[in-house]
Amino acid sequence: MLALRVHELGEPEQVMVLEDRPEPQVRPGDVRLRVHAASLNFPDVLMCRGEYQVKPPVPFTPGAEVAGVIEELGDGVEGLRVGDRVLAIPNFGGGGFAESTTASAAGVFPIPESMSFAAGAALHVVYQTGHLALHRRAHIQAGETLLVHAGAGGVGSAAIQLGLAAGARVVATAGGPEKVKVLEKLGADLALDYREHDFVDAVKEFTDGRGADVIYDPVGGDTYDRSTKCIAFEGRILIIGFTGGRFAEARTNHVLIKNYAVVGVHWGMYNVMNPALVRSTHDELVRLFEAGKIDPLISERVGLAEVPAALARLGSRGTYGKVVCEL
Repeated sequence: MLALRVHELGEPEQVMVLEDRPEPQVRPGDVRLRVHAASLNFPDVLMCRGEYQVKPPVPFTPGAEVAGVIEELGDGVEGLRVGDRVLAIPNFGGGGFAESTTASAAGVFPIPESMSFAAGAALHVVYQTGHLALHRRAHIQAGETLLVHAGAGGVGSAAIQLGLAAGARVVATAGGPEKVKVLEKLGADLALDYREHDFVDAVKEFTDGRGADVIYDPVGGDTYDRSTKCIAFEGRILIIGFTGGRFAEARTNHVLIKNYAVVGVHWGMYNVMNPALVRSTHDELVRLFEAGKIDPLISERVGLAEVPAALARLGSRGTYGKVVCEL
């Protein structure tokens, strides 16, 4: 089978090599699946650079999200069958940028015939994160105002759709007119180019001075600092990530005086601490997909050999929505 392998750390275009590899062996509790689609994510870029928080030993294959068909079951696997259409989180280090991969059965979820493999590969991490953030951590209510930063990205676009599905009024930010058009296409009630407009003033005007009830922040740094200036009374700032490159520091006196909450969202921990919630959230996401309430925004489809260049574009913020490798 063909697979992209990293033998030394560096930029994706420089260190990812397409190789012919033997089919992966299936261990007890695992499944092997034929990969039909694999989603590209920023952690793949960090993993190639050696900057991800968990570092696989080289050589390794990146790719944390796939969709495909089960080809083989390991000993002890129940509830899954050969031929099932599924999405999965591949085993660490033997990732999804390959024609075949293995995954723990606990990280395998069925997808309906109505969902393409590309949509399945683009669904799992960002929509799980968004749903658990908005509903489990922020308890968002219909009619509340949700501010989504980096709304044209994979994480942000999922949050916009989920916010609208929850009945929230959605304000979203992005950089540049092309990405603002993406926000408008997604249905944001107010789309802002943060390069041209101060989102703080715009949010206050949109909410008649109240501020945003929930702020979805995958950027951090200065964006977090500015967000504290437009958070509503009893508002919730959701800490999703730090693509801005700087960890912000929460001023607890400000949190107290304005009476808001700063809430961490680490989706990966739910797989360890509450896997039943992850599975029930998947079922809800499938329901929302089949009801037409959510649909992963796929901006680009590439072949396996094109993944390194596509990861480079993703790492330099040259993409929007999700980029998916189709095999």
